[in-house]
Amino acid sequence: MKSHEIRGLWLGLLGVVLFAATLPMTKLATGSADLPALSPAFVTFGRAGVAGMLSVVYLLATRSRLPRAGQWRALAFTACCVVVGFPLFLALGLRHVESVHAAVVTGILPLVTAVVASWWLGQRPSAGFWLCAVAGSALVAGFMVLRSGAAGSNAQWADLFLLVAVASAAFGYVSGGQLTSQLGAERVICWVLVVSLPVTLPVMWLNWPQQPVPASAWGGFAYLALISMWIGFFAWYRGLALGGTVRVSQVQLVQPFLSMVFSVPLLGESLDLITVGFALAVIATVFIGKKMPVATPEPLHTSTPPATKGPA
Repeated sequence: MKSHEIRGLWLGLLGVVLFAATLPMTKLATGSADLPALSPAFVTFGRAGVAGMLSVVYLLATRSRLPRAGQWRALAFTACCVVVGFPLFLALGLRHVESVHAAVVTGILPLVTAVVASWWLGQRPSAGFWLCAVAGSALVAGFMVLRSGAAGSNAQWADLFLLVAVASAAFGYVSGGQLTSQLGAERVICWVLVVSLPVTLPVMWLNWPQQPVPASAWGGFAYLALISMWIGFFAWYRGLALGGTVRVSQVQLVQPFLSMVFSVPLLGESLDLITVGFALAVIATVFIGKKMPVATPEPLHTSTPPATKGPA
């Protein structure tokens, strides 16, 4: 493995560690259906609004050039996925299920990201890869059915929200990863957030909490705004650029377990054998799927900017 690929994997791992606390911190910020704190809308648009204002400062301080005409559409699409889609549906889902439950459902994200990347880049995954994708999806579906039977219809809606969040994140990761070789890792997420400001700031203001909110909820919100929505992407997108989207996305294997570990002290949740067992099984399918060959047509290499190039 080349040195830039190794750096990409380490940066991707750093991003995953930072992102792993997103689930418990979102739960901490929004509360539960019985004891609500900040609204999912405020958490979603507020964290992006705060990070967006920080991004303006960063772009001005680094004298970053404006994106080219053809890049604005990709930035807007990425914003819809990682600024709105993923955090909003994650927050809605976590209102009704525990963070450890969400960690299992979202554990399939690396496989979904690889599927989206393969389709997006015109690659041809092997039959073994698709078999693993189906197996991982079946495991997640089985876990959701098992848990929803005990928790009722709210859990079913929560699982649906979590699946939409996973799909949004996968498309956002791939779209943003493609832009990284052109704009630079830090500038991608910054421009994505700046593009979103005309929407995020007004919605944040309209959903500003009118009732007292626990300090712990504000702490969770601060983490989401500074780390999950901003700094974490610096490491993640740079890792995708240096190591390649399909390869680096495999470090997300550790994210479900890290999320579970963080959820115990932060939220007081507990782990049971069924949850851990399903998490292990999902991670195993993702790991095996990542090892399966993926063929890439040669013409794409000649027309696509090299993903190993550093930030502009």
